[in-house]
Amino acid sequence: MELKLNTAELSKSPFILVAPFFFLGTAMVVMKFIIPDTTPLFLASFRLIPAGFLVVLLATLLKIPQPKGWKAWLWILLFALIDGAMFQGFLTVGLVNTGAGLGAVLIDAQPLVVALLASWLFGDIIGLWGWLGLIIGLTGICLCGLPTEWIINLLAGNGIPISPESLTLNSIAQSGELLMIFAALSMSFGTIIIRKVRDYVDPVMATGWHMFLGGIPLLTLSFLSESNQWQNLSTQGWLGLGYATVFGTAVTYGLFFFLAANGNLTSVSALIFLTPVFALVFSNIFLEEQLTKFQWMGVSLTLVSVYLVNQRQELAKRFSPEAIAVSGDVVPKKES
Repeated sequence: MELKLNTAELSKSPFILVAPFFFLGTAMVVMKFIIPDTTPLFLASFRLIPAGFLVVLLATLLKIPQPKGWKAWLWILLFALIDGAMFQGFLTVGLVNTGAGLGAVLIDAQPLVVALLASWLFGDIIGLWGWLGLIIGLTGICLCGLPTEWIINLLAGNGIPISPESLTLNSIAQSGELLMIFAALSMSFGTIIIRKVRDYVDPVMATGWHMFLGGIPLLTLSFLSESNQWQNLSTQGWLGLGYATVFGTAVTYGLFFFLAANGNLTSVSALIFLTPVFALVFSNIFLEEQLTKFQWMGVSLTLVSVYLVNQRQELAKRFSPEAIAVSGDVVPKKES
């Protein structure tokens, strides 16, 4: 009996739908676990370069054409710099001084920035539900990322004491939450850039090349500024690196593009909130990470906001006067 793969049904499989967000969330936990035994820039480069090679190889086997022309490569290089090097660099350096669960929440707030950028650059409509989500999301991110004493001072009506010493590069580098927000901003700009990249090259091939090329400057910086990148890694550490590279990067990107091509992109995007949920659960179990009460409030608000922004069009349709009338709240009279 010949078994035929039905891609439409496969894209609706609960396992396939949840898998990329499970891999992303758990990869954050694995990276946090192994980062004391390696260095952040090496970890970022090791995550990108092999994963990019795998995606390019797969795209080649699927006979997806390689980029052609200087414009295609120029956009890929820009994509690689922002969404590859800057995003992964800020993420891994920020992960040194913040928890995996909280970091995943801050990273996955990037749809909020994408919505604003798309509105300004492309005229995308944000709408009532989108603006509500953005306001809730900004509040949630502040609760997640601001120091507890700052929040208490704000609630008490006092100002925030900011000294020039607190704005140095070293102090910024020590703020894991702030670096995670920089990573989210980099990823947001990368999401906007991919719209232009698609005009010149297939997005799957571009994704593979942008990971491979984006990892090169990170690897260079690692050898120039870091030491003992792999000497202290145990077998568990190498396995963790492999998991973050293969499953947390290559497989995740491949599944996401498969779902985007064969499923409902809006529904897939709405599932992004599962990433920090998985990260929070597994970081609590394996890393014993704990959040403050303000951070838990911020996590909850941020997840709600991401859902509202991703589902703003569906919510607008569902709660429109016409939809309410059809649902039976208002029943039009029959003409006699």
